[in-house]
Amino acid sequence: MAGNGDGVSVSMSPFAGAAAGQETLRTHGDGLAYFRRFGVDEPLLRAAFDKALSRGADWAELFFQHRIGHHVGLEDGAVNRAYSSVSLGVGVRVIKGDQTGYAYTEELTRQAVCDAAGTAALVADGPSREAPQAFHVRPTPDRYAVKVPWASVGIEKKMPILTRLNELTFAGDARIQKVQVGFADGDGAVLVVDSDGRMSFDRQPMARVHVSCTAEDGGRRESNGMNLAGREGFEFFDDARIEKVAREAVARTTFLFEAGPAPAGAMPVVLAAGSAGILLHEAIGHGMEADFNRKGISVYADKLGKVIAPKDVTIVDDGTQPSQRGSINVDDEGNLGQRTTLVEQGVLRTYMHDRISAKHYGVEPTGNGRRESFRSPPLPRMRNTYMLPGPHDPAEIIKSVKRGVYAETFTNGQVMIGAGDFTFYIKTGYLIEDGKLTRPIKDTNIIGNGPECLERTDMVGHDFKFDDGGWTCGKDGQSVPVSLGMPTVRVSEITVGGVNP
Repeated sequence: MAGNGDGVSVSMSPFAGAAAGQETLRTHGDGLAYFRRFGVDEPLLRAAFDKALSRGADWAELFFQHRIGHHVGLEDGAVNRAYSSVSLGVGVRVIKGDQTGYAYTEELTRQAVCDAAGTAALVADGPSREAPQAFHVRPTPDRYAVKVPWASVGIEKKMPILTRLNELTFAGDARIQKVQVGFADGDGAVLVVDSDGRMSFDRQPMARVHVSCTAEDGGRRESNGMNLAGREGFEFFDDARIEKVAREAVARTTFLFEAGPAPAGAMPVVLAAGSAGILLHEAIGHGMEADFNRKGISVYADKLGKVIAPKDVTIVDDGTQPSQRGSINVDDEGNLGQRTTLVEQGVLRTYMHDRISAKHYGVEPTGNGRRESFRSPPLPRMRNTYMLPGPHDPAEIIKSVKRGVYAETFTNGQVMIGAGDFTFYIKTGYLIEDGKLTRPIKDTNIIGNGPECLERTDMVGHDFKFDDGGWTCGKDGQSVPVSLGMPTVRVSEITVGGVNP
């Protein structure tokens, strides 16, 4: 745990039915120590809130952010790209009734911040309110403690990892002709202060590595890749991860030489544990974000408290998983990134809420208020979304299918969020015949409806797995890092757009 302060314990259980653990909350400094170097202090905060509340707003918020990122890439052993990025600024949000005013500035002088606050305040029209005169720091957990901070890691430490990845990938199979390797790291800090005097601070690291390769066999060329990501420091790049990403990139690429399209038609589809969670995220998860339901867009808008899936299906959105890419100590409204059970034994229990949607529904925020940067207001967004394990053995699930498809990895998906209609390509998988995995398949389109697939999820495996890839979720022009996962599951019927003889 970083920092000092008194501990406060809250229960946390990664899976339903597991023994509850204990998560300790700590005060990570006063929240201003980090940003003081940029001129941010309590007089500036009070001046900004004076402006933000000058027209009678119900509530106001300042979101300060500093982010540093680096990226280095190799192509066939030579550096072909390298860049750094620095972002610094504050977003000011003012709420009056159902109206929101938002403005931001990249200049953190008192004048610039007050000008942004005054602009956001134009949404309100009434007598001024008093700004907070004192600020209290909210204790937060430490879900991504860093052992080797990125500020201490120069290019001379990164290049041996890139070189080794390049060499391992080429050595993985004689058919590999081209290799691209990328290494990205980031370190960010956010300070969220609101007109109730709450102050939340967080340091947010990120690491990501990817390998893509092209192989040639008998005049045919195939390409594929693998990536891993997490909220960690330089320690993320241990031997096991380096070897895994190179090995998997080669295996996924050479697999394609033996694979072909699946037969077409409506049939059972078995979704593999791990990356098949992208279907859960896209076709179902977005529909459980509260803003879509508040606006009546989502198919789940009238389904709270109702059965929407078989009893073996429990779905959570979880900000508490240690070092996962989608985990957060606090969301971008300063609320703790808790674990939220969306569907419990088939029943829709709640949505993912930010401050605005929570007020509308008369509930507490679930820690899902997220934004891409200080340039954008927060929205209800997913973090780590996954289905909990069920009672079935994965081998039993495959054996239960006489003719169907086993979907392993996915690419190029499209979803209509309101209805949940989707189309996805299975990048790698297998045909299932008489309960056995037989012919490899690739580039096979599946077409369906997320809520209907949830209703048809009739077998849930006990082999839950996170996919540790560098997933990024887009919504309303904003992108945020997320994670996903699931156990092996059987959907009794999905339309497969393959090829019939």
